[in-house]
Amino acid sequence: MGWLRLTIRDFVIVERLELELNSGFTALTGETGAGKSILIDALQLLLGGRADGALVREGAARAEVAGEFDAPPAVRAWLAEQGFEPAGDGEPLLLRRVVDAQGRSRAWIDGSPATATQLRTLGDWLVDIHGQHAWQSLMRPDAVRALLDGYGRIDTAALRAAWDDWRAAEAALEQARQHQSRAQQERERLQWQIDEVARLNPGDDEWDELNRQHARLAHAQALLDAAHEALEALDGRELSAHRLLAQAIAALQAQAHIEPRYGELAAVLQAAQAQVDDACRDLQHLAHHTELDPDTLATLDERLGRWITLARRHRCPPQELPARLKAWRAQLQALEAVADLDALAARAAQARQRYLEAARSVSAQRAPAAQRLGEAVSALLPSLGMEGGRFEVGLEPLAEPAAHGLERVELRVAGHAGATPRPVAKVASGGELSRLALAIAVVTSALGEAPTLIFDEIDSGIGGRVAHTVGRLLRELGAQRQVLAVTHLPQVAACAHHHLRVAKAARGGGAVSEVTPLDAPARVHEIARMLGGGDSAAALAHARELLQA
Repeated sequence: MGWLRLTIRDFVIVERLELELNSGFTALTGETGAGKSILIDALQLLLGGRADGALVREGAARAEVAGEFDAPPAVRAWLAEQGFEPAGDGEPLLLRRVVDAQGRSRAWIDGSPATATQLRTLGDWLVDIHGQHAWQSLMRPDAVRALLDGYGRIDTAALRAAWDDWRAAEAALEQARQHQSRAQQERERLQWQIDEVARLNPGDDEWDELNRQHARLAHAQALLDAAHEALEALDGRELSAHRLLAQAIAALQAQAHIEPRYGELAAVLQAAQAQVDDACRDLQHLAHHTELDPDTLATLDERLGRWITLARRHRCPPQELPARLKAWRAQLQALEAVADLDALAARAAQARQRYLEAARSVSAQRAPAAQRLGEAVSALLPSLGMEGGRFEVGLEPLAEPAAHGLERVELRVAGHAGATPRPVAKVASGGELSRLALAIAVVTSALGEAPTLIFDEIDSGIGGRVAHTVGRLLRELGAQRQVLAVTHLPQVAACAHHHLRVAKAARGGGAVSEVTPLDAPARVHEIARMLGGGDSAAALAHARELLQA
């Protein structure tokens, strides 16, 4: 089915609208300025289009658009990958978007917050819109190429990646050539710095250890004096700490049988006495192993001096010298790799070969796709008023390879039998361009995956028998897909399975747009209006004739 329902509130001149869509071909008609294209604009906003505060109806705080769609299996799978809770079997996909007067927007998919990018991805799957200026794209080389690649289902991602890789390899090679001299100077500077610091061979944690060793040796005499003085105070004098503690313990123990608390205090002092004994042993060990070593101290002074000198020369704290040495070595290695012109040239040649392989593969796919597209569009031209006309898609080799491949895609047309097809921009009139765009849209849309096709006044510039043919084509297309066409041609509208009329009405001191489904009698009057005869008997009769045909 496709698009099921659209709800619009306070969007441009639409105050409130609830519209249900049917399968088949639906025509959307109305006076100029009634708001026919506003419905398309609302749908495009819902499917991730640009939000703008100007879309909010004057006097309203926000505009809201919501829609229900039948979701193909691929859409359901994508939604599950994106983390959206899947709806139950048979349940429609619900999309909603709100825009406030400041242009800020919010979006939801099945009630869960979503981004505009996610809505655009869904839009590519759900709806295919062909605008009234579709013929203009026939003039743009990139659009023409995309048209052919899309028709032929040609994936050019590998080609683009190969092109980018080739360009990057060529740029690296050229940059290496231009900066070879400067790089050589930089290599020499780095090598000199590395050699100078490497002679010192600074260890990662050496600086802190050198300072600790130097501090011990430089203050060895003071350390010895302090150890001896502490030992003397603890256990070397007549009134040393050890002896005074012993006296205190003995005095308390002598009275412990009278006052038990004295015994507890004596035990505390005994523990302190044990700690004093431990401290004395440690001090004796330190005093025994602390030596005055002027030679080692001189060696340490010399090495610390070299650290400090190199640190000042290279403007960094001494402790950062090991890291600097590693960084210089890494930079030198990178420069030597970049300077390997032979390796870079070989890489560029390999990248070019990979690009050419990918480009030739794409070219091999484009040739048959161009043939099929030309034949399919040519088959429609006679029914569109171009008897004997022929359409073809030409592939012209490029002088230089490009990101998109080795050829330029060109659309050519011959307006009548016997004429040589020439580029459409040079030989096609405005009407012919519109008909070509419509034929291409019909051919390419028949191969698309979106269940809903929308044609926004793509039939402008044609009329008469050709207009009836356009309507017949859209009706046939509607047998396969859901089709909605905004049209001003009665011949096209008469071919539709369903008919919606857009009208502008005055309400509350302003204008609002309304959409009305038409039954059979109302369709007769609308077709008569489009014929320009109003409700005259002749116009009504002509309208009935068109509808019956």
